[in-house]
Amino acid sequence: MGIEAEQPPEVEAEKRAAARAAAALVQDGMRVGLGTGTTVRYLLPALAERDLSLRCVATSVATEDLARELGLSIEPFEALDALDIAIDGADQVAPDGWVIKGGGGAHTREKIVALAATRFVVIASSDKVVSALGPPVPLELLSFGLPATLRALGDARVRAGAPPSPDGGVIADHYAPIADPPGFAARLDAIPGVVEHGLFPASMVSDVLIARGATVEHRTVK
Repeated sequence: MGIEAEQPPEVEAEKRAAARAAAALVQDGMRVGLGTGTTVRYLLPALAERDLSLRCVATSVATEDLARELGLSIEPFEALDALDIAIDGADQVAPDGWVIKGGGGAHTREKIVALAATRFVVIASSDKVVSALGPPVPLELLSFGLPATLRALGDARVRAGAPPSPDGGVIADHYAPIADPPGFAARLDAIPGVVEHGLFPASMVSDVLIARGATVEHRTVK
């Protein structure tokens, strides 16, 4: 799941701790959005072992396949119009609650799922915490007119060797500095060839669970 290589044991332990803390927030009967990435890989077994009755939506084929193997019930998102909770990892977490996601190329689906959830929970190891967001920002682009879109974007490049997004989009990354995340997000939103970007505003995030060693810090954003 995702493109991130396996990290040192202490980082993997933090991912596991954050994932288990998030799994404890899920209650029986909930509609649950499942993100994509290496931290979510620890969330899925933590959820499965609780043996709850859940209706789950997966943001990628990798998440769906592993969730089914573990016995979680996965439904097409078309069967649900809202979710009670969505849980996902992050590439960067800023103090104000803004996050960057999309290392696994599923950020469009992840953002749709996050927006549909009453509660969006971000889980992260301590190495994902930053003082301010910085490049790269993952992008999903239409293949139609791709050179023109890249020209409009400026400092953006197609991600070498990356497979298409779950919906067939081209995965790229923007490398410009991010002095003003809201303004930068608005600029990306205004370019027609950009399907979606990996800047998630704090207004979308409910909770951030950050593992530091054996301790999990719980930040309430909204």
